[in-house]
Amino acid sequence: MQQEKRKINKFKLISAIEMIVILILIIALVISLASDNSQKSVTVSANNKPIDIKKTEAHYQFDGKKILLSDGTYGEIYLPVYKDVPAFTRDKNSIITRNGYTFYTENGQIASKFGIDVSEHQGEIDWKKVKEAGVEFAIIRAGNRTYGGGDIHIDERVHQNLENAIANGIDVGVYFFSQAISTEEALEEADALLKVIKDYNITYPVVYDWEIIYDDKARTDNVPVDVLTDCCITFCERVKSAGYTPMIYQNKRTTLFKLDLPRLQDYDFWLAEYSDGATYYYDYDMWQYSCKGRIPGITGDVDLNLSFIDYADK
Repeated sequence: MQQEKRKINKFKLISAIEMIVILILIIALVISLASDNSQKSVTVSANNKPIDIKKTEAHYQFDGKKILLSDGTYGEIYLPVYKDVPAFTRDKNSIITRNGYTFYTENGQIASKFGIDVSEHQGEIDWKKVKEAGVEFAIIRAGNRTYGGGDIHIDERVHQNLENAIANGIDVGVYFFSQAISTEEALEEADALLKVIKDYNITYPVVYDWEIIYDDKARTDNVPVDVLTDCCITFCERVKSAGYTPMIYQNKRTTLFKLDLPRLQDYDFWLAEYSDGATYYYDYDMWQYSCKGRIPGITGDVDLNLSFIDYADK
């Protein structure tokens, strides 16, 4: 009987030890998962140039304000405002429009820069007339990726436009129209662009322009938010490493619905919203306010922009 009791006590002790070990393993697993979810580092590389993307998953803080939008199905809808993403702080009453052109003023004086963005679709451009019309900067397309086959195409007029704009005293930046579906493709696009501009004096930002394709099926239709945000970071970090100012271009709704904004605060932002007064809540550094502009020296419509920052003077 005494021996039987000793066996029982031994089994109880073993069971207790096993429970303690299992509990320790569970706690270690939870800590490990929490650590993995809070900070992940993803490395992508192209042409032997690695880019590390730190992926932080956090419970974002909101400040109680709402962004109101109009939806064709639901009518008025709203999004909560991120507490830690800077809001637009410039005086919107100081943004004025005259004769189809929009400016930002301070103390009665124009305090913004006037610019356009162009691609091969504008055809032959008389940059001397463009300069005489008061254009101070131009963002020129370096290339694009096709939304069907995913092929990279270098803009047929990029060298001509860069050379002639610079020769006529116009500050230049460049953009790439992306249809990347992975960080590897975003890095490939950045490297293709950097190869094009290496011999030019680029004084305005180098821009990542990823757009949703409407009214057609595209390879980018189902790109997740985190993948698109990773692509933005990859492109911008590659551009920054080459010594240029990176920038993200996007329209209001795609920015709010498809970008993880708290992760993109290190980069300047170029807003596309066509109106006399932008309604985008968060901060932006350039504003594309029209796609129907007319400029001497350019046949047909051209995008009009203002920059709150004189990048050439930075």
